[in-house]
Formats: sequence, C-alpha cells, structure tokens
Amino acid sequence: MSGEMQLDTCDLLRAKAAQARKLIVETVYHAKAGHIGGPMSAADILVALYFDALNIKPEQPDWEERDRFVLSKGHSAIALYSVMALRGYFPLEELATFDSLDSRLQAHPDMLALPGLDMSTGSLGQGISAAVGMALGAKLKKRPFYTYCMLGDGESQEGQVWEAADIASRYGLDNLIVILDYNRLQQYGWKGTETERDKPVHQPQARWEAFGWRVIDIDGHDMEQITTSLRQARQHTGSPTVIIAHTVKGKGVSFMENNYLWHSRIPTDAELEQALSEIGKGV
Repeated sequence: MSGEMQLDTCDLLRAKAAQARKLIVETVYHAKAGHIGGPMSAADILVALYFDALNIKPEQPDWEERDRFVLSKGHSAIALYSVMALRGYFPLEELATFDSLDSRLQAHPDMLALPGLDMSTGSLGQGISAAVGMALGAKLKKRPFYTYCMLGDGESQEGQVWEAADIASRYGLDNLIVILDYNRLQQYGWKGTETERDKPVHQPQARWEAFGWRVIDIDGHDMEQITTSLRQARQHTGSPTVIIAHTVKGKGVSFMENNYLWHSRIPTDAELEQALSEIGKGV
C-alpha cells in the first residue's frame, strides 16, 4: 500500500471511529445502561479490525473461512456493536434495543443471540482462552483464518490470561493476534490507593515477552500505527503476537478522558450534547 493510499484509508477509518464513538455515547444515553470509558478507548482499534484487517463477510457471518474475533473485555460490547452495525452486520436502528429484554444486543456479547459474534464474553480473563482454542483448532485442521482477541488491562490481572498466553506460545500459534487495550485505568483501582490509581498491569511488554510472544508497542489512537501493526502481526511467523495499544479511557470527550468515573456512567442531557459536539470536532 502506497503512502497516499494508506493516508486515504486512515482518514476513512478515523471518520468511522468518530461515528462509532457517537453511537456509543448515544446508545448508552438512551438505554440508561452500559459502559462508556472502555468502549471509547477501544473504538479506533475495533474500526481498524472490522474495516481493514479482518477477513470477513458481514452478509455471511458464519462463513467458515472468516477471521475470528473475541472481545475478551466483554463489558465494552457497545463499542463492538456500534462498529458491527457500521460494517453492515445489522441495521443501525437496532442499536436502540441495546440492553433491553429479548434484544440481540445484550450488555455483554451473546454469540447465541447475535450472528457475527464468535464468542460470548463478560467473565473477565476468559476470552483469550477461547481465542487460543480457535487458533489451535485452525492449526490442527490446517485452516487459513486468523484469530484476534482484545484484552483489557484490568482483566489481565486474571491468572487465566497468563495460562492462555503460555499455551499459545508453547504451540507456536502465529495465527493468534492479541490486542491489549492498555488504557491504564480500571474501574476502581487498587484498595488502599486513595491518592492515585495504580496501573492495572505494570511492564506489559516485559511480561508478554517472558511468555514467548512477539510484542508490538503502539499508540492505540494513531490509525496508521494500528493498521501497520495489525499487518505486521499477520506477517509474523513462529510465535503469537500481542499489540500493546496505549490508549486513553474515555477517548474523544474531554470530561471523560482518564476519568475512572466514566467506566460506567450515563451522560446527562448536557453531557450528551457536549460529548457529541467534541467528537464531531475531532473528525
């Protein structure tokens, strides 16, 4: 891809990410439920995945050769739904049913309810194990698809994450790509740290390298870095790859950014208006 084409693609992806952020804020506001901070930090990466990196067919969500994606940080489901709606998996209007009874768009992803979801998630730390299983299955069956998994840094405190990381390295799953949404701000922080909130995971690069993974470190809001790192991860052989994406919780809205209170909070009318205005200016 030439530099000019790369720039054009990234401009389009940035515009899609702004659309996704607006949908996230609007949907949570109307549903009076859901998470905002984590979905906003993940929006750029999800857009890059669904509009550039993933080999998928939205009109045929159960296509056998599709790439798989697991949102391990399942509480950020509204970000995934917003991007999937923009990609054509279901009508944008269906977002209005988010978190309501009998909706296909539950607060956490339900693969039995919504076609196009490869795994039900929400119990933190478990999604990567499912992704490892998918990647290992592809290896054993000699299938060409890749498996991608987005992890939260807070859920990386779960031991199951590191057990899965160890197995993935042991079996050389170079068809597995993990993206760590490293926004460095979990819901409450550590008990006893009243004056500052410690990072959920310290030295993530060294930790993943210790488990035998190739590590790529990027700005998780720089679309050129995101698309380049995903392409590099796909070309790598011999070991799994983790992309440590440095992100900002609540990205795109000034009063939400780096504010743990917006992990899960409903905007007021005035906050909604300001948020949509700021997201629009950032396009």
